[in-house]
Amino acid sequence: MLGFVLKVLLGFIAIMDPIGNTPIFIGLTEGFDKETKRLVAKKSNITAFIIVAIFTIGGNIIFRLFGVTLPAFRTAGGILLFIIAYHLLAGRRSKQHHNFQEEDVSELAEEIAVTPLGTPILAGPGTIVTAMSFVGGRKDPLIITVVLGVFLVVCVFTYICFILGERLVEKLGRSTINVIVRLMGLILAVIAVQMLFEGIKGAFNL
Repeated sequence: MLGFVLKVLLGFIAIMDPIGNTPIFIGLTEGFDKETKRLVAKKSNITAFIIVAIFTIGGNIIFRLFGVTLPAFRTAGGILLFIIAYHLLAGRRSKQHHNFQEEDVSELAEEIAVTPLGTPILAGPGTIVTAMSFVGGRKDPLIITVVLGVFLVVCVFTYICFILGERLVEKLGRSTINVIVRLMGLILAVIAVQMLFEGIKGAFNL
């Protein structure tokens, strides 16, 4: 069981990449106050956990129920990520820099926490498939509990990385943050294109 736990832990860390996603979190939440950033970090990980838990427990039943295939899921996720990446590259983040009312900022933060951070960045096709593969066709409650428990630990670790990234922002200037935002936009675009290619490849069995 210990070997299985370590396998699941390393698998989730590799696919979620908490440290690698921290700069993306910084770019998406640039302009928010400290408390709002913490809220986004918390809600994004909660969203990711709920999504992965649903697919871990429901398995392929969910895909069959809605007539959705994994390639279609990857293709849609790739398109969504590319749109977000384009706006980061173009610097179109004016909504966060205007004098919005508190409820408007809160609504925007909630949107970012769910999409794209919660899904498809944290709980994307790769993370979902990884969780489902660890459970397999088994309905063993112990296995499901272990997989979800380990994923919860990874979510907490991701949250910590996001919060530590917030401290990094305080030490960097505006110009450095802008460079990070553009760089993360480029990386996110590459990830989006790769996800899109995998979806198309799977759809046509290439």
